[in-house]
Amino acid sequence: MPSKKYHIKKLLLLIITVGLFFSFTTTDGSTTVITSDSSTSSVYICKGKYSKKYHYNSNCRGLSNCKSDIVRVSLSSAKQIGRTLCGWED
Repeated sequence: MPSKKYHIKKLLLLIITVGLFFSFTTTDGSTTVITSDSSTSSVYICKGKYSKKYHYNSNCRGLSNCKSDIVRVSLSSAKQIGRTLCGWED
Protein backbone atom coordinates (compact mmCIF):
# COMPACT_ATOMS: atom_id res chain seq x y z
CA MET A 1 0.00 0.00 0.00
CA PRO A 2 1.41 3.42 -0.94
CA SER A 3 2.44 5.74 1.88
CA LYS A 4 0.58 8.90 2.92
CA LYS A 5 3.45 10.96 1.45
CA TYR A 6 2.82 9.32 -1.93
CA HIS A 7 -0.88 10.22 -1.78
CA ILE A 8 -0.13 13.81 -0.74
CA LYS A 9 2.33 14.26 -3.62
CA LYS A 10 -0.21 12.79 -6.05
CA LEU A 11 -2.95 15.11 -4.77
CA LEU A 12 -0.70 18.16 -4.97
CA LEU A 13 0.13 17.31 -8.57
CA LEU A 14 -3.60 17.15 -9.33
CA ILE A 15 -4.15 20.52 -7.68
CA ILE A 16 -1.39 22.13 -9.68
CA THR A 17 -2.64 20.54 -12.92
CA VAL A 18 -6.33 21.26 -12.46
CA GLY A 19 -6.13 24.44 -10.40
CA LEU A 20 -9.38 23.79 -8.55
CA PHE A 21 -9.69 21.96 -5.26
CA PHE A 22 -11.62 21.51 -2.03
CA SER A 23 -10.17 20.62 1.32
CA PHE A 24 -11.79 19.41 4.49
CA THR A 25 -10.83 17.72 7.71
CA THR A 26 -11.61 14.04 8.12
CA THR A 27 -12.77 12.38 11.33
CA ASP A 28 -9.21 11.45 12.30
CA GLY A 29 -8.16 15.12 12.10
CA SER A 30 -6.16 14.94 8.88
CA THR A 31 -6.85 17.41 6.09
CA THR A 32 -7.85 15.91 2.77
CA VAL A 33 -7.67 17.77 -0.52
CA ILE A 34 -9.72 16.66 -3.50
CA THR A 35 -9.99 18.17 -6.94
CA SER A 36 -13.18 19.43 -8.48
CA ASP A 37 -14.13 17.71 -11.72
CA SER A 38 -16.87 18.45 -14.24
CA SER A 39 -16.59 15.25 -16.27
CA THR A 40 -19.38 12.73 -16.71
CA SER A 41 -18.03 10.65 -13.83
CA SER A 42 -18.94 13.33 -11.29
CA VAL A 43 -20.59 12.57 -7.97
CA TYR A 44 -21.75 14.68 -5.05
CA ILE A 45 -20.45 14.53 -1.51
CA CYS A 46 -21.34 16.29 1.70
CA LYS A 47 -18.30 17.99 3.25
CA GLY A 48 -19.62 17.23 6.74
CA LYS A 49 -17.27 15.82 9.35
CA TYR A 50 -18.92 12.38 9.48
CA SER A 51 -19.99 12.00 5.84
CA LYS A 52 -19.04 8.68 4.26
CA LYS A 53 -21.08 8.37 1.05
CA TYR A 54 -21.10 9.72 -2.49
CA HIS A 55 -24.19 10.39 -4.59
CA TYR A 56 -24.85 10.49 -8.34
CA ASN A 57 -27.77 12.89 -7.91
CA SER A 58 -27.38 16.20 -6.06
CA ASN A 59 -31.00 15.84 -4.90
CA CYS A 60 -30.47 12.36 -3.46
CA ARG A 61 -32.44 11.61 -0.29
CA GLY A 62 -29.16 10.63 1.37
CA LEU A 63 -27.92 14.24 1.12
CA SER A 64 -31.00 15.68 2.86
CA ASN A 65 -29.29 15.65 6.29
CA CYS A 66 -26.13 17.37 5.09
CA LYS A 67 -25.50 20.41 7.31
CA SER A 68 -22.37 21.39 5.38
CA ASP A 69 -21.63 22.19 1.74
CA ILE A 70 -22.46 19.70 -0.99
CA VAL A 71 -19.77 19.64 -3.67
CA ARG A 72 -19.32 17.90 -7.02
CA VAL A 73 -16.13 15.86 -7.34
CA SER A 74 -14.86 13.10 -9.59
CA LEU A 75 -15.89 9.56 -8.76
CA SER A 76 -12.24 8.56 -8.40
CA SER A 77 -11.64 11.37 -5.88
CA ALA A 78 -14.64 10.28 -3.83
CA LYS A 79 -13.42 6.69 -3.77
CA GLN A 80 -9.87 7.81 -2.97
CA ILE A 81 -11.03 9.46 0.26
CA GLY A 82 -12.98 6.34 1.25
CA ARG A 83 -16.50 7.29 0.22
CA THR A 84 -18.92 4.53 -0.82
CA LEU A 85 -22.12 4.68 -2.84
CA CYS A 86 -25.20 5.88 -0.98
CA GLY A 87 -27.68 3.11 -0.18
CA TRP A 88 -30.55 5.10 -1.70
CA GLU A 89 -28.84 4.94 -5.11
CA ASP A 90 -27.80 1.31 -5.57
